[in-house]
Amino acid sequence: MSATITGNLSPIAVTERIEAMDVLRGFALLGILLMNLEGFVGPVMAAASGVDPALTGADRIVDLLVYVLVQGKFYTLFSLLFGMGFAVMSQRAEQAGRPFAGTYWRRGLVLLAIGMLHAVFIWAGDILMMYALCSFLLLAFRPLPYRWNAWLGLAAYVAPIAFMYLMGAMGSLLAGTEAWDKVMAQIGAQLQALIESERAAYGGGSYADATWQRLKSAGMALSNITMFGFIAFGLFLLGAWFVRSGAIARPREFGRLYGLLRWGALPLGLVAMLGSLTLSPTMDFATFSLRLSTAFALQMSANLLMCLGYLAWILKALQAPMFERALSVLAPAGRMALTNYLLQSLVCTWIFYGYGLGYFEQLPRAWHPLFALVLFGGQVLLSHAWLSRFRFGPMEWLWRSLTYASPQPMRLQAR
Repeated sequence: MSATITGNLSPIAVTERIEAMDVLRGFALLGILLMNLEGFVGPVMAAASGVDPALTGADRIVDLLVYVLVQGKFYTLFSLLFGMGFAVMSQRAEQAGRPFAGTYWRRGLVLLAIGMLHAVFIWAGDILMMYALCSFLLLAFRPLPYRWNAWLGLAAYVAPIAFMYLMGAMGSLLAGTEAWDKVMAQIGAQLQALIESERAAYGGGSYADATWQRLKSAGMALSNITMFGFIAFGLFLLGAWFVRSGAIARPREFGRLYGLLRWGALPLGLVAMLGSLTLSPTMDFATFSLRLSTAFALQMSANLLMCLGYLAWILKALQAPMFERALSVLAPAGRMALTNYLLQSLVCTWIFYGYGLGYFEQLPRAWHPLFALVLFGGQVLLSHAWLSRFRFGPMEWLWRSLTYASPQPMRLQAR
């Protein structure tokens, strides 16, 4: 990244990439697949709500481990990486002495369009729409000193937690009153009705039924942008700090920070996650109480702390030749992160939805990790094969071509 860049802005060359970011993206893709499988196999709105009390034996053990070690930690990492990507683009624009806002707006609008198509026609659990909508705010924070990114990012991340505490306090004070109990009962009934409509549409409905249901579910998911948008935007700012400070490109110079993340943040996050699990193993989003709010706060704190701990350990491993060779296998999958993310949705909805092979709610929870490893292993092999001939993944090529308003050269030049 120290090379001088001149001329018009263009997609970053392979030789200019920060390989650690590609490895981290590949690692995050595996975690996201393992996290999202619950929402592929069953109703989207029933996923990510904690430990399923109906599960027993091996299914319950896997559900518990995924919830504690994976759930929420990898979309957090993916969000950090999105912020890092913004900062890399921004730096390259500054080095080239070229305007940046127009290119970035096009990039965000194209991502928004891709996210909308994904959410409505493939899978309602899409995260790209929220990323695109939140990403536009990053331009306003671009001129600030990079040290502000970390503090403002943490403030944005904490804001929803504080809001949940207020709601929990309100719920504890009003619990038992007729009006409050009626409102909570209505919310619970609406959530349950949505889950059942997803079960009917995705499990046994036609493609048209599923598409109509996805449209409704995606709309409800976007209604939460006031809360989860703050979280995503806070993580974008933190990710930008890692790039602008040099911490991601020169990790050896930040040994004290990464040591603290490895030996402090990760264990503390695990303790916080176990505390959340003890207070409320299952998150009931139709209930507000101080107990549930505390469990939510601990969970959100754990997501960030454990994510940063994972990041620090990956960067540490990349400094050892033996582990670096093993982890570098993930880099091509990370370079094709958008393609692989969408491909996961295509493959899984085809396997599990009623208009595909119809295995909806039939894959036991205990088999989820093996399924994820097999599918992701195939994606890694496909990514290696594809990038041995082409500069970008297919969706990356489309995204970049529309962003830079010019078709990008696709094939690698013959040597």
